[in-house]
Amino acid sequence: MKVVETEKCFLLPQAHALFNNCHASTLVRLADGELLAAFFAGLREGEGDVAIWIARTRDGIWQLPERLLAEDGLSHWNPVLHAADGTVWIFYKVGPTVHTWTTRWSVSYDLGRTWSAPRQLVPGDALPRGPVRNKLIVASNGDWIAPGSIETDEFWDAFADISPDRGNTWIKCDVPMNHRRPDSADNGEVWEGLAANALWETDVGRIFTWDGVIQPTLWESALGRIHMLMRSTRGHVYRSDSADYGRTWCPAYATALANNNSGIDVVRREDGGLVLAYNPVAGNWGRRWPISLSHSADNGRSWTGLLDLENEEGEFSYPAILAEDDRLHLTYTWNRKNIAYWQITLGA
Repeated sequence: MKVVETEKCFLLPQAHALFNNCHASTLVRLADGELLAAFFAGLREGEGDVAIWIARTRDGIWQLPERLLAEDGLSHWNPVLHAADGTVWIFYKVGPTVHTWTTRWSVSYDLGRTWSAPRQLVPGDALPRGPVRNKLIVASNGDWIAPGSIETDEFWDAFADISPDRGNTWIKCDVPMNHRRPDSADNGEVWEGLAANALWETDVGRIFTWDGVIQPTLWESALGRIHMLMRSTRGHVYRSDSADYGRTWCPAYATALANNNSGIDVVRREDGGLVLAYNPVAGNWGRRWPISLSHSADNGRSWTGLLDLENEEGEFSYPAILAEDDRLHLTYTWNRKNIAYWQITLGA
């Protein structure tokens, strides 16, 4: 496989005054052929003015984003879009920190132009249910399988949240993880952005006590065989596998892929090949450049570098990737000031 053609642009003008900081984009193809993206933005991550913003293409051109979901004094996080049969769903987190956030969702029946009133995804459940950052998949049996995770003050854990009825009810299925104590973990280097981010000012002294995996990304390789790759605190992408449509999972295990404890996303193409978007950097809270694509032709057992999207120093992170025919669509955080978009054409 090789890259035949690339096209890059941004969702916002390079000089804009809409907000100070943006992050964590999500991307879907709509029934009318246009693209829809969402992200969170405000003063900075975790502040009370942070809202969910949405942007769409018109005739293939990105239109100026609009503020979609907000509540004064309540931080909004990590939108996840899903589209099927003309309906669009958006899932997102609300709360002062990642340790206390919960999940809300809203539905649109007109391609994301108007939305239902937001409501809690699993009423009465204080846990962050549903997709935590990456897209859900529709399994071959029709189940929605959402990649979820929980970040406590001590450990991080991943799970699959399964809905057999298009989001109305959910079944939480945990991924086993053998956690390490803080004194045995390989802490690596601190990502320099932490010290400058007010959200983490009180956490820098204890941030390396956290151990585990979060923010899975999913694919189905054969009937009922679901797989996930996960961000980890241990310098490598971790993986787990299920043979029963995500109901049970093997213990999370390390792959050879480097991970800087930052977001990843994978997509399975029609030919069965996988494309992973990630920072190929090892270390806990390692630097967030470059951001790159790798390809696997053997269901994720081995990977080959495909394309470096950004090589200069900066923060290029939290990719979201879609595949259709011979094209890839990709968005990611660009220095917390913009959302970059790439369209990539692949060839044999």
